[in-house]
Amino acid sequence: MTSVAQSSRRLVFVTHAQVEIDPHRPVPDWPLNTLGRSRHEAFSRDPVLRGVASVYCSDERKARDGAEIHAAHLRLTPRIVTALAENDRSATGYLPPPEFEAMADAFFANPDQQVQGWESARAAQARVVAAVRTIAELDQSGGDILIVSHGAVGTLLRCACLGRPIDRSEDQPAGGGNYFVIHLPDWTTDADWRTI
Repeated sequence: MTSVAQSSRRLVFVTHAQVEIDPHRPVPDWPLNTLGRSRHEAFSRDPVLRGVASVYCSDERKARDGAEIHAAHLRLTPRIVTALAENDRSATGYLPPPEFEAMADAFFANPDQQVQGWESARAAQARVVAAVRTIAELDQSGGDILIVSHGAVGTLLRCACLGRPIDRSEDQPAGGGNYFVIHLPDWTTDADWRTI
């Protein structure tokens, strides 16, 4: 009976939607903006979340905002896991969009390098995969698991689940606010991102 329950358990990994960009504030402190909040509110009613019995998120404000919206709808309390944070970009801080996109390209293209001091893609992948596996192993809710986190680490997690090399071609669609489902216990996932 336990194996049947485990085989039907799912982990829904959601990336936060649009944020209030403030160059004068640390990026981890950016909240969701009005559009981002409304998208998470709408997704809270999506049938894919019906079986969710626990909610986890990174300690970054935008992920916490999204997790709190979903948890309130599900009558749950989100749990913060610091290892679910986005790849560490503090070495450069805020970058204007064209510079950020160039850095993101370099991050994925050179997975074993700390490009301009950013956490390497390989290190970020190892961290988030370990965190998500630990959550799945220790979660006692018995239902599906919802994780609200970030785009780059979600991409790295998907690459690991799909058995594919780290590559930006696997990245989520622009704008954030996307999800994929991991089927436990075999850690398989669908090939494509879905938009919330």
